[in-house]
Parts: sequence; C-alpha cells; structure tokens
Amino acid sequence: MQPAPITKYRPFPPVALPNRQWPNRTLTRAPLWCSVDLRDGNQALAQPMSVEEKLEYFELLVKIGFKEIEVGFPSASQIEFDFCRRLIEEKRVPDDVAIQILCQCREELITRSCEALRGAKRIIFHLYNSTSPKQREYVFNASRDEIRRIAVRGTEWVRQHTAPLAAAGTRVQFQYSPESFTSTELDFALEVCEAVTAVWQPTVDNKIILNLPATVEYATPNVHADQIEWMSTHLSRRDRTLISLHTHNDRGTGIAATELGLMAGADRVEGTLFGNGERTGNLDIVTVALNLYTHGIHPGLDFSDINGIRDIYERCTKLEVPARAPYAGELVFTAFSGSHQDAIKKSWEKQKPGAPWDVLYIPLDPADIGRSYKAIIRINSQSGKGGVAYVLENEFGYTLPKLMHKEIGRIVNDLADTTGRELTAAEIHEAFTSEYLARTSPVVLGQFKTTERDSSVNCEASITLHGTVHRLSAEGNGPIDAFVRALGATPLPKFEVLSYAEHSLGKGAEARAVSYIQIKTERGHSLFGAGIDTNIELASIKAIVSALNRALVR
Repeated sequence: MQPAPITKYRPFPPVALPNRQWPNRTLTRAPLWCSVDLRDGNQALAQPMSVEEKLEYFELLVKIGFKEIEVGFPSASQIEFDFCRRLIEEKRVPDDVAIQILCQCREELITRSCEALRGAKRIIFHLYNSTSPKQREYVFNASRDEIRRIAVRGTEWVRQHTAPLAAAGTRVQFQYSPESFTSTELDFALEVCEAVTAVWQPTVDNKIILNLPATVEYATPNVHADQIEWMSTHLSRRDRTLISLHTHNDRGTGIAATELGLMAGADRVEGTLFGNGERTGNLDIVTVALNLYTHGIHPGLDFSDINGIRDIYERCTKLEVPARAPYAGELVFTAFSGSHQDAIKKSWEKQKPGAPWDVLYIPLDPADIGRSYKAIIRINSQSGKGGVAYVLENEFGYTLPKLMHKEIGRIVNDLADTTGRELTAAEIHEAFTSEYLARTSPVVLGQFKTTERDSSVNCEASITLHGTVHRLSAEGNGPIDAFVRALGATPLPKFEVLSYAEHSLGKGAEARAVSYIQIKTERGHSLFGAGIDTNIELASIKAIVSALNRALVR
C-alpha cells in the first residue's frame, strides 16, 4: 500500500443534491425483479453452464417467481442464440414471463437478436452502450455527441427491427443502459437517456426501462442513491419510465446501494441468486428480497425452499454459497458463543405462536425458508454437517469443499447415533481420518512419478489391487488426468473426476498439502476422497485412491 498521503487514488465526487428526499423514506413495497443469472452471471463462471443446466436454472427462476429473466446475448454466439430459440420453440416460457436479451448498438447484432426472439410472447430488448468519460476516451475515442448518436441510432434500429415481432403478437418492451452510469456525468447520462426515450416514445402502458448500472462500484451507497434520485427527478417522461438498478459489489456494498437506490425512487432491480457475477459479483437478489420480507414486505419471490434453491445453484454454477452468506449459508442460524446460545434458548422459549418473530440473534424464522430448527435446538459445533466442517477447519485445519460436508456430516451423525452422545472434536477428527485418510484396501498405491512432455504429462505408477500388482503408464493434460487414464487399464470400475480442491495444512517447513477429489462411478455414485502429502501432486493421487477405496467398499 502507498504510505500517507495517498496520491494514487481519489475520493469519488459527491452529487450536488441539497434537497435529497431519500434519507427520510422507508421501503413499503417490493420492486420489479429481473434475474440476470443466465447472462451476466453465466458469463462470469469459469465453466459456463451447459444448455441442460441453463434449462434447469431457467425453470428454477420461474418457480421462484421471476417475471423478467435475462436469458442471454443471442447475437454473441450460436450457443446463446440456440438457447433462446429452444426456450421459445419448446414453449418453456410461461405467458406471464418476459425473456430479456442483451445487445450492443450495432444493426447486424440487433437483427440477429430479433431472429432469436421470433415467436416469443413477451420480450425485453436490452440495448446498451458505454457512456463514461474514460470509456469515451480510452475505448472509443469518441465525443459526447458521437456516443449519444450511437445510442440514438441503436434505438432506431431496435424500433425498426422489432416492429415485425410486435405485428406478429409479441409484446415488446425496450430497455436501455448507459453502461458505467455511475461513472458518467449525470447531465450527460440524462441527455442520452432523454434522447433514447424520445426515439422510443414509451407509453404509460408500455414504459421504457432505463437501467442505470453501477458497472463497477466506486462510491459509497449514499452517493449511488443521490445519483438515482437526481435522475428520477430530472427525467421529463418519468410517468412512462421504469428506473432499474444493476449494482455490482466491488466495495462490498452492492446490497446497501440497491436498497438506498430503491428509497431514491428506483422501480426495478437486476441481480443474481447469491450474487454470482464478474469480479466480486452482482447484487444478491436473495438477500435483498429476504431483507424486505423481514420488514413485513413480501418480495413477490418464493424462497421457502432455500436449501433446494441453493443445491440447484451450486450444481449448475459449480460455485458454493459461503457458510456465512445471509439467510442461505450453512451456519447463519447456528451460534457457537455460549452467551448467544443462552439468549437464543431463553427467547425461543418465550416465543408465542402467532406473535411477531422475536428470537434473539435469529432475525428470520428458519422455517419460513425451509431451514431446520436443528441448528437452533442443538446449538454447538457438532450439530449437523456445517458444524462438523467447522470443527475440522477450526480445530484441525481441513477446509473441506462444500459438497463434501454432506458426506462427512452423515458419517459423523451415524457415529453420534451409535454412541448415543455428543462427540468430541477428537472423535470427529478420528472419524474423518479413518474414513478418508487411513484406508489401505483394496487399492494400495505403490510408486508414482510424472514426466512433462511438451503440453502433456506422462505418469508411471503401480498399484496393488486385491494382492495383484499393476504397473501403469499413461499420458494426460496433468498428473490427475494421466493417473485416471492409467487406471483405465486395470479391473477397477470406470469413473470420472467431478471436482478437485487443495490447500496447505500447517505452516512453514512442516506444512503438508491436503487434496480433496470428488469422483463419479459408472453406476452414478459420487463421493469424495482425501489425501495428504508433503508433495501436492502426490496428495491428489492419494485422494483418488481414497475415493476409489471408498467406492469399492460401498
């Protein structure tokens, strides 16, 4: 970091809004919601969703209650185009749901997007171009007038090319985003939005959506609210305009910025489930919606099965909801502090049926979102898979992958049921060690070494299976891939590697590597293995052997 005085960074300039009204307002109703999981969220994934995963995710969003869903960027790739077509042609979109697509201000892309939308009943055509001074200077080398003309010309093309869709019965709504709005001069953002609105000519019955994104979060939430209120009070066609928010979380305050933006007059919110998105993520719609719910405002979205929603999210995105994520995290309704435990127990006993919820340290009744009371009733680090993972991490340094929590949770719960008492941290550690690290049959790993060859890796290994030694050799794109290919020559059942994670165990010269590998057998069973070694490569190989031994015993 630069020592004081800091000259490398500058404070974000405030908005001149002496008569601001939003600080005196309270939220009384839910906004319109638009999920951008399948576009903004999907493009941020290291491994984008497959078509089948996107279809499952779309069905989840519909089930939750989203009436506006951004499904992709159909002019950007054939995959995106085909997905949009499949939704329409297979009649997967309910009549009351509008699918939204994103497009730049280029006529050939607008034309292609309209081709993707043929036959849809309700669409939102989302057009955008960058407007901020640095985008104008660094990226486009364009003046204000040139940027405004790009937006106007793009809107004219959308109006022209969506006309046949409207004539065929499609309800067309137009959305415009001055990208990097919060970094754009307010007078220029207003100028562009007014010019676009003048071309589109919205009505009270079919309003234009002006999406005002915090593409990168630079300012405090109050400045964002000032920007939104300034725009809301300066638009000349406010009665024919929906102001939409699209916050990001670079400063960690995307949720606060959205809530204050709604107080400042916004009508609509774009975001993703659990905040998936570029860099630090998009707005977490789950949190904003349930924040409203805890204030007595129904969000219009159904999160009564938050565990099921989280499971589909994690499976489709390959991401994990952190244990401390609001509402959905594994440990958010569990207290480890003794004083908190006592206060929760006493207030829980005084909670009367039908009375306002008033349990200390628990701001929302877990039952309302499908969460179990078990974590509240058994308030200790050993209760459930989250507690087991907590003990293994905090007592012994094992940071287990989220999907592994269920496995070790079941193992420890079975042990607790057998003993009929609470387990100590040492007993939990012993259960983990014996299940994952100490198995030596029926597969025993002998030697293992690798040699790099250009862009591939060759492995030489030996294993003993039921007393028979097998000497193995294969090439792959890495040590794990090469070893898996080598095992294909043995009588072992076929399997594939689903996930891999690793971290150091301990510090300094004594540190070891621990690896966790999830495999899926040809019978469809998925399970984890774990391995420890001073060599990180060998730790991962041991984890594969661990998973195989567990699979064979199973």
